[in-house]
Amino acid sequence: MVTMNKVTLASELSASTYPGRGIVIGETADGKYAVTAYFIMGRSENSRNRIFVTEGEGIRTQAYDPSKLEDPSLIIYAPVRVLGNKTIVTNGDQTDTIYELMSKGQTFEQSLRTREFEPDAPNYTPRISGIMKIENGSYSYAMSILKSNNGNPESCNRYTFAYKNPVAGEGHFIHTYMGDGNPLPSFEGEPALVDIEGDIDSFTQMVWNNLNEENKVSLFVRYIEIETGKYETRIVNKNN
Repeated sequence: MVTMNKVTLASELSASTYPGRGIVIGETADGKYAVTAYFIMGRSENSRNRIFVTEGEGIRTQAYDPSKLEDPSLIIYAPVRVLGNKTIVTNGDQTDTIYELMSKGQTFEQSLRTREFEPDAPNYTPRISGIMKIENGSYSYAMSILKSNNGNPESCNRYTFAYKNPVAGEGHFIHTYMGDGNPLPSFEGEPALVDIEGDIDSFTQMVWNNLNEENKVSLFVRYIEIETGKYETRIVNKNN
């Protein structure tokens, strides 16, 4: 039997100066809360010129200084939207694709078949997505990555990872890049099995503090009560 080694989320976050954008989904150690975190990082002035703002039950990226905004196409989007008992978290405008197609009866996986990695040659940044479902006191989640075939834009590789009845105190972490580079190397393998510890404030602080100081831009964290569906949210922006 092959088992996956659980690692601390703090060590995974601090291991790279540039993991890019990342999604964490899991469950608190007491089994009470479904947890998600989404962060963005940036190397260019355009990427760093952003903040998260609340929009409805989700969030949107927004230019911190609108006069410095250059190309909004891949940096201004809604990373988080809520569809009934489902919370959608992604690193791009595929949030809207998932929301719209799932509202018409398609699945998470079917919705993403209409999309590919980002058209940002030579990086071809992967599209990473997650969905959390809470229903009648039960909780499950799934994650997806759409990536080029080893940098070949002619071929899109699609992977979906589904987690039913998650284990308390555990979660999964997926991000866009394996590290810094030129071109940036796409994420490889399946989402890392990580620990989920603490209340929303200590968890938020831990994630933010372990992201590279120079490159981190914004962080969103949400704790959803599995029994009731009620949630709490934290947003941290480097540009205040």
